[in-house]
Amino acid sequence: MNLDGKPSLKAFKKAIDDEKLKCLVEAAIFVHSGPLSIKEMKQTIFVHYHVTNKRIVAQLNKLSEDYQNRGIELIKVASGYRFQAASLLNEDLSHLFKEKAPRYSGAMLETLSLVAYKQPITRGAIEDIRGVAVSSHIIKTLIERNWIKVVGHKEVPGRPALYATTNDFLDYFSLKSLNELPKPLEIEKTTISESTQGT
Repeated sequence: MNLDGKPSLKAFKKAIDDEKLKCLVEAAIFVHSGPLSIKEMKQTIFVHYHVTNKRIVAQLNKLSEDYQNRGIELIKVASGYRFQAASLLNEDLSHLFKEKAPRYSGAMLETLSLVAYKQPITRGAIEDIRGVAVSSHIIKTLIERNWIKVVGHKEVPGRPALYATTNDFLDYFSLKSLNELPKPLEIEKTTISESTQGT
């Protein structure tokens, strides 16, 4: 009961068996428009049930086992869990789509890589490392795709924006965290002075 003597919301929550819990988790991830987190599950499909995180994780693990060696796999990314085609089938499945995946310029991919590996980073610092100016179009495109965002401003003259990657960036590349980024083949350990970073 609450302090005022009224029954708490928890008191009205129902029990749920593992079989239904597993089915609900599977269906919810399947119909959801994007990755679904455990927190979101508890706030939506399990809002009327008494379910612990441990039980949900246990059923997620069982689902992951169920989908092994099949055309669909359950994976965890930064924003939660999602179903996707098994990565080994990507090349064959690509023939289903008339529109080819967008091609990104080397300059855009280099800029994105520098943000990912050296975040938070200013546009000036990116330009110093690459040795060329970064087009406003590149920054705009990366922000519009929600792959990078402004996370603050560097306390130097002009207070340039500091950029970092987003969960959407991690989700797109099927990563749970930045720790899963592949080791760069060659990223120079460039020391940039405070004055040059502020440009």
